[in-house]
Amino acid sequence: MRVLVVGAYGFIGSAVVARLAADGHEVVGAGRRIKAARERRPDLRWIKIDLARARKPEQWTAHLAGIDAVVNCAGVLQDAPADSTHKVHVEGAGALFAACARAGVRRAILISAVGVGSGEDTRFARTKHAAEEALKGQDLDWVILRPSLVVGHSVYGGMALMRALAALPFVLPLARESATFQPVQVGEVAAVVSFFLRPDAPVRRIVEIAGPQRLTLAHIIASYRRWLGLPAATLIRLPLIAVLLISRLGDAVSWLGWRPPLRTTALRQLSRALARDPSEWTRITGITPLRLETALALDPASVQDRWFARLYLLKPVVIAVLSLFWIVSGVISLGPARLSVADLSIEIGFGDWSGVAAIVSGLIQLLLGIGIAIRASAGAALLASLPIATLYIAAGGLMRIGLWLDPLGPLVKMFPIIVLTIVALAILDDR
Repeated sequence: MRVLVVGAYGFIGSAVVARLAADGHEVVGAGRRIKAARERRPDLRWIKIDLARARKPEQWTAHLAGIDAVVNCAGVLQDAPADSTHKVHVEGAGALFAACARAGVRRAILISAVGVGSGEDTRFARTKHAAEEALKGQDLDWVILRPSLVVGHSVYGGMALMRALAALPFVLPLARESATFQPVQVGEVAAVVSFFLRPDAPVRRIVEIAGPQRLTLAHIIASYRRWLGLPAATLIRLPLIAVLLISRLGDAVSWLGWRPPLRTTALRQLSRALARDPSEWTRITGITPLRLETALALDPASVQDRWFARLYLLKPVVIAVLSLFWIVSGVISLGPARLSVADLSIEIGFGDWSGVAAIVSGLIQLLLGIGIAIRASAGAALLASLPIATLYIAAGGLMRIGLWLDPLGPLVKMFPIIVLTIVALAILDDR
């Protein structure tokens, strides 16, 4: 069967692609950023298309030629300048399903989420429910899958945050440690998708996928801490107001294009206790879900897992430090230190243009800091900062040798900045 998987490089999507390819299906992956996915899986055919932009059935028609089934794994947690829950979940998905009906693609599977509904208090839940209704309204052999908390070796978003919290030294700072979940393995979700692509599989039904255990957040994070090989830690209960403030900060940062794991939508979704009986989907598919501890024992953690867990919370700190370093440097260069920068520019050889050179230097630093703060330009700004920092070292060191002996180390401190920039570039990718 030739299957189009939308959102094929995401956390669930990549697992679905791997499972379907292993089961002998011909997989076509689709997404808005497919360069890295194509490098990882050159054996598959890839289509670059954005659900948020492809909101008319005609935009999908050519891509559905020869396709036997469609699996939509795409999703957006919260609205931001680069993300729209309504465009992705409702308009884009609705256009895709309508195009399937027109093109004769009978089987369509939607990855939704547990507990979604029109009366929910988040746009994520409401728009996911609207996507379900759009699919149910088409003359298709549809299946809607509603997984609970999905876990796996590769992590993103909320699960990445849980693993990072598990790796903190000595303490586990949690706010709602008693919140409960029924974690299900991402490989099991992929296996369910593969099952419902079988010709004899039941269709036109909603299937909720939940793990066999109802676990508290504290239990889940403690399990991951043991999996990482770290000693037990003291549980510190954070006041709810602190977490609310952090989630609001996450909302603000998301408007710069970043996708912090803790935002108000994530907090609301993770705060809901939804009990589901796993026996139904097990009865239908024959798949018996693993207990969390069993799954972790079958997939031991490596030193790379510990690196990731420890670096995850350091990444925003590194980005913020570098951004503020260049912004503050630019402000100082344009303000209190402008005359000193102009004097140095004269020594370098700018002559009558030294004042202009000082202003340009300050503006460059300011733009580098702003560029690093914005996700879309962060990579380019970090790369550009390396030769700029090297140039400052060369210019300052050659013209004023005494700067190397300055007790505040104005030139020496540029070397750790360069190293920190290289680290930021190494960990910049989200997935």
